[in-house]
Amino acid sequence: MIAYLKGQILQKKPGEVVVVTGGVGYVLLIPLSTYFKLGEAGTEVELLVHTHLTDDSLQLFGFLTLEEKSLFLKLITISGIGPKMAINILSGIEARELEEAVRETNVTRLSMIPGIGKKTALRVIMELADKIEKKAKVLSRQESREREDLVSALVNLGFRRKESEQVVDLTIGSLGARAGFDLLLRECLKRMSRI
Repeated sequence: MIAYLKGQILQKKPGEVVVVTGGVGYVLLIPLSTYFKLGEAGTEVELLVHTHLTDDSLQLFGFLTLEEKSLFLKLITISGIGPKMAINILSGIEARELEEAVRETNVTRLSMIPGIGKKTALRVIMELADKIEKKAKVLSRQESREREDLVSALVNLGFRRKESEQVVDLTIGSLGARAGFDLLLRECLKRMSRI
């Protein structure tokens, strides 16, 4: 099974790219969001890949971000949504916007995607809601743990707890918890020096 490809773009067109690596050209079906971010022919590219094998075909689906691939894998678990339909959905809506539409039960937004009717949009929302909620809880726990670690580090460096909490909240709010502890701590220290 192929999970990752690094190589040169031989050719690309909306929905498809050919990547050459080790003298072999691989055709990957891609969402439009990935297509627009790819360079031109001859540039190097790294793609996360999903290999889809059926009785009569072997297809590769490529993504620039883990977020897109993760949503694609969730979409193809939904009854009636195959890989091509999942690519179509990701081509019609950005990954973050899709998650937001699911959280807000926005059937209208999803049914604006070509090939997606109201019934399919409702099924997507119902099936993805739990999976997206679990992801939000994990991120919330990660952010909470990161926050406490940063506050603790600042207090250990001699700063007052209340000021430390305010600065940490501002920093995480602007950079996000995914920025990593070291970067967040450096930014917190810069902000503390201005107080």
